[in-house]
Amino acid sequence: MGSAQSGPTTYVFAASSLTDALGQAANTFQAAHPGVKIGLNFAGSQSLRTQIEQGAPADVFISASGTDMNTLVQEGYVTPNAARILLTNSLVVIVPAQNPAAIRALQDLERPQIKMVLAAADVPVGAYARQSLQKMDSDFGSGFAQKVLANVVSNEDNVKQVVAKVQLAEADAGIVYVSDAVAAPTLKRIEIPAKWNVIAQYPVAALTRSRNPVLAGQFIDFLLSPAGQSILQKWGFGPAG
Repeated sequence: MGSAQSGPTTYVFAASSLTDALGQAANTFQAAHPGVKIGLNFAGSQSLRTQIEQGAPADVFISASGTDMNTLVQEGYVTPNAARILLTNSLVVIVPAQNPAAIRALQDLERPQIKMVLAAADVPVGAYARQSLQKMDSDFGSGFAQKVLANVVSNEDNVKQVVAKVQLAEADAGIVYVSDAVAAPTLKRIEIPAKWNVIAQYPVAALTRSRNPVLAGQFIDFLLSPAGQSILQKWGFGPAG
């Protein structure tokens, strides 16, 4: 997280997949508001929720799924109906630049000896990846998802760790968000067609215990504005609608 400076600071707890896009958005916002500081904290949505529950000083929460946001609403950390959908995201398979396992199609993911890496099942992108694999069963044959999951050698805490494993060629393939593939252009992609894909919706909300609710609201409004949405979409995110 950023450290306090002379002007007001608002701390944004955001899903790891937003690292690059939100970094640019925060810089743009700060340039337009001299003296204002946007402190950024990235992790898996479930980890961020836990940090907030344990008293971490957060002003804004952006989750990669509605589950963690809804939990914070139920616990009183977010006002009911305050959360708005900020953006959408979808899934893609990534493989190392050299592609040593010669993975060229989704069906290759079930081959014996393939080393797969996914985010853990309680991480939004990990849950979405497993949903997508289950959808493929209908076309690739019952048991496809089970065979792919049997190839998983590591379950990571967030999507950036999945990307890192593939970049280091510690895994033959991973399933991540399209935005993460955009941020890692050296990796090769295998597209997941819409009928097997999962569209993730990211809700955003200010927290009821925010120490800077006005600034938190202003930053959220910026992210939802055409200028903010343009930055997010540059990094591979889809519009909220």
